[in-house]
Amino acid sequence: MIDALTIAVAVTALALAAWCGFATYRDEPTKDWHFIGMAVVSLLGVVQLIVAVVQLARGRSPDQGTAIFVAYLIGAAACIPATGFMSLSERTRWGSATVTAGAVVLAVLEVRLFDIWGGGSA
Repeated sequence: MIDALTIAVAVTALALAAWCGFATYRDEPTKDWHFIGMAVVSLLGVVQLIVAVVQLARGRSPDQGTAIFVAYLIGAAACIPATGFMSLSERTRWGSATVTAGAVVLAVLEVRLFDIWGGGSA
């Protein structure tokens, strides 16, 4: 996998979490600008998914197993779209809180993906 892409997904997810967390603090639901931010983070997640599939197709394999890696990869790609849809059904501050939690989860998933691929080994 590409370390810079993993870092970019994690950093943008944390930025989205901070932004939606601030909206939660201000008692605001998710707005159009939040959904644009979610789209950017989701796009990066899909790019990461494509890059990882290409890496797997070329014969590279993660250190801790392909099945667990693919499961985390699919979860990471689906995390923000799922919480975005959930926030549409909850048009209060809790919709923003849902996206905040999902973005933090995505950042943690990125750390775990990095570890599973073998980026943390010396």
